[in-house]
Amino acid sequence: MASLRLLLVEDDDDLRSSLRRGLAEHGFAVIEAEDGATAIARGTDAVAPDLVVLDIALPDADGRDVCRALRGRGVTAPVLFLTARDGLSDRLSGFDVGGDDYLVKPFHFDELVVRLHALARRRGGPEPSTGVHVSPSSRVARCGDHRVDLTPTELRLLSALLDARGQTLERRALVAAGWSPGAIVHDNTLEQYVGRLRRKLQSIAASVTIVTVRGLGYRLE
Repeated sequence: MASLRLLLVEDDDDLRSSLRRGLAEHGFAVIEAEDGATAIARGTDAVAPDLVVLDIALPDADGRDVCRALRGRGVTAPVLFLTARDGLSDRLSGFDVGGDDYLVKPFHFDELVVRLHALARRRGGPEPSTGVHVSPSSRVARCGDHRVDLTPTELRLLSALLDARGQTLERRALVAAGWSPGAIVHDNTLEQYVGRLRRKLQSIAASVTIVTVRGLGYRLE
């Protein structure tokens, strides 16, 4: 899969370094910025970012103002806000200035990766090669000449597993990918959906299946 160019804006040196390493391991080409001024400069380089991860509490600016400035300069990349606040007004204000998603600190790294891949898909980002392909517009999974319809939740779950490319996704990361924030998902609900997806993958003669990683979650292999 071609690398996605990601602008990471975070003033905490340790967190930024940790995120950079983890995101690079997942195939992202990371450009770093520690403050708002640097973010605007690097976000408007000749080669535009494909995604932006933007902390709201920056030393020289509010991240929402940075997002507004990037949008005003023609940057169309999806923006995911990082924030320590989870109030409704805080979230809505981020969307109002052109943000696309948000994560409340502290957050789980796997959830960040899943959300970034979801944003990339909405923008038309590259799809990993596993032999199984999904069509978000028609909600269809296909393998060769075989195809099967998916529900919206099945589509989101399978897309997250495809994006992870053989890596284990914890249950909470899959729940975050499949359901809206705040949704109540019972313990056996995810298992039921995974079972349905396994049967659908079998129906299209897929060479991959969903494996249960006991005590952790699931992966596609």
